[in-house]
Amino acid sequence: MARMPKKAETEVEVEAEAPAEPLTASERMRRAREAAGMSLQDVATRTRVPLRHLAALEEGDYKALPGTTYCAGFSRAFARAVGLDEAGLVAQVRAEIDEMGGVSSDPYEFEEAVDPSSVPPRLLAWTVAILAILLAGGYAIWRMQLNTPPTDEQLQAERETETRIADPNGPARPAARPAAPATGPVVMTAANEVWLRIYEPDGTKLFEGTLARNQSFTLPATAQNPMILTGRPDALSVTVGGQAVPPLGTAERTVSDLPVSAAALLARAAGGEAAAPAPASNGAANGAAAR
Repeated sequence: MARMPKKAETEVEVEAEAPAEPLTASERMRRAREAAGMSLQDVATRTRVPLRHLAALEEGDYKALPGTTYCAGFSRAFARAVGLDEAGLVAQVRAEIDEMGGVSSDPYEFEEAVDPSSVPPRLLAWTVAILAILLAGGYAIWRMQLNTPPTDEQLQAERETETRIADPNGPARPAARPAAPATGPVVMTAANEVWLRIYEPDGTKLFEGTLARNQSFTLPATAQNPMILTGRPDALSVTVGGQAVPPLGTAERTVSDLPVSAAALLARAAGGEAAAPAPASNGAANGAAAR
């Protein structure tokens, strides 16, 4: 058999020993990910970079990404997730983009893309915004209800609730002490803005409206068994002849058909408890509330 010329043998040896071409950035990312036993979805979950952008990086399709700085930022996050040298990988990606003539980018793009893992999820931002809107709306409704007169249905519901919880067979209350003589005018002063209605058992309205803070209303001396309807009895300070009497209520709870004549208020003060509503037919009471 003829021997191959020495020159040909030398050429074959040189060709066999030629060094392999260096890996591209995309190949380095893919190999490092596979070596770490991770899928692209695993990297997307860890870095919060969209899966399609990671796939474009591994394919070297930089034109499918928003811009050069985004390519650099996503590559840095990829390198951190799979254990590559971040600075080296980013430098190689930038160099490859320059070789291909660059990619389209946003003219307002920052020099270095934000780390995607430091950006809060969009769902969290929407959740916080919705909670803030709900809280603001709830506060506005609460403030509006404080100065809105109660409806007939609300008054009826409160009366039914009080009737259900009342104990008709409970122990008898101690007899009230004799009421002091009814003297002096009845003056109601608003500690806070409050809506109220003052009316007589036949439905005649003596006052209806909102008292501003520190504004007062003096009950007419000719009033016949006047009563009050308000949702904020705790916001009223009441005096009889300049003498303070117990509050009409201690909480933001609607009171209706509560007598507020000088005699009734002084009787409450003497007995230490709320006086019973003045006798009136259901029709008259409902008529007063409707007006």
